[in-house]
Amino acid sequence: MDRSIVFVHGTGVRARSYTRTFKSVSDGVAGIRPDVPIRGCFWGEAMGSSMALGGLSVPDYDGTGGGRTGDDEIAAWGVLYNDPWHELRLLTLLPPPQGGLMRAGEPPSAVFLRTIRDYAPGPELRDALADKELLPYFEEALAELRTRPELRDAARTADRTGDEQRRATARAVLAYTLAAAAEDGLDTVDGRARDDLMALLGAELATDGRSARGLLRKASAPVLLGLTSLVTRRRGRIGDTSMPFLGDILRYQARGKGVRDLIRRTVEDAPGERVTVIAHSLGGVATVDLLIQEDLPRVDQLVTVGSQAAHFYEIGALVSLDRTSPPPEHFRPRWLNIYDPRDLLSFTAAPVFPGFATDTAVDNRQPFPSSHSAYWGNPQVWEAISAWSV
Repeated sequence: MDRSIVFVHGTGVRARSYTRTFKSVSDGVAGIRPDVPIRGCFWGEAMGSSMALGGLSVPDYDGTGGGRTGDDEIAAWGVLYNDPWHELRLLTLLPPPQGGLMRAGEPPSAVFLRTIRDYAPGPELRDALADKELLPYFEEALAELRTRPELRDAARTADRTGDEQRRATARAVLAYTLAAAAEDGLDTVDGRARDDLMALLGAELATDGRSARGLLRKASAPVLLGLTSLVTRRRGRIGDTSMPFLGDILRYQARGKGVRDLIRRTVEDAPGERVTVIAHSLGGVATVDLLIQEDLPRVDQLVTVGSQAAHFYEIGALVSLDRTSPPPEHFRPRWLNIYDPRDLLSFTAAPVFPGFATDTAVDNRQPFPSSHSAYWGNPQVWEAISAWSV
């Protein structure tokens, strides 16, 4: 396999919208490069903005509609069906545990990996899987899991219990199983049956059998609006739905290393000798920052879509590079920058980075802000990527 594609989403994206967007991008890639696999880099839930104190900074947060999580658990499973290894990849970003060896003289990572290597489903779980024709897909999931670099990397951050790694592994295996079965045309099991299987698997792997609800944090950000009585009455709800868009940008500027680390880890785990990164909005900023800060020679193509990277550089807000300095020698990917003049959050890059970026304008035929999220259904975008990537 010569090449793979990594997709990095933009600001304000959470589980439900990410699942839809990733499908749109995957469909677009399949239309121009059906033989090239695509991997997602979903950073919004783990590293985006949130009301860490439950909305204490927002007057009457609960009374004005804040804190209503909706179908977060369903959305979390949607992410895992697209990328079963997502949670394991997040665990690789944790610091190594403090504490040394287990009682038998082995490090926790070795104990965890041996548990997964030796694991086989028990009779009750096997019967439950076989009853729904899922057993072959479960065995396929286990075999694939044991080859994954995400598993080995996540093991390095396991503590003496390995609880988080075991939970993430159980969810990964079950999500892979259900997604593979659905791809083969089997009827999708309902949520209750999935949760029953999760409970059985969790018990066998010595986890608490939690569902995916704990994987993804509720998304929200501090509210800056409140100029009218209508907005005031809905201030909490606005904080949960609208402001992650701005909150993610503010949080990235202050603490963006985790996002860049996750992009790097996703690139490292992507198959193939070469990698194309397609990055939207703030994802484009983070990817440019990463490629300036670190030499990732496998990334030889970069596509930024509706991105602010060039604008951040021009105003002196790009984390990785002062506006008086050119990009370093190792920053040499072929760079296509796609923008829509009606998208007020997209900017031209070629005049700002001459010799590095090539600009292509498209027309999403939507007013702002809808124009900022309308790229993936626009045939002009995929025609531009297809022509440029030959």
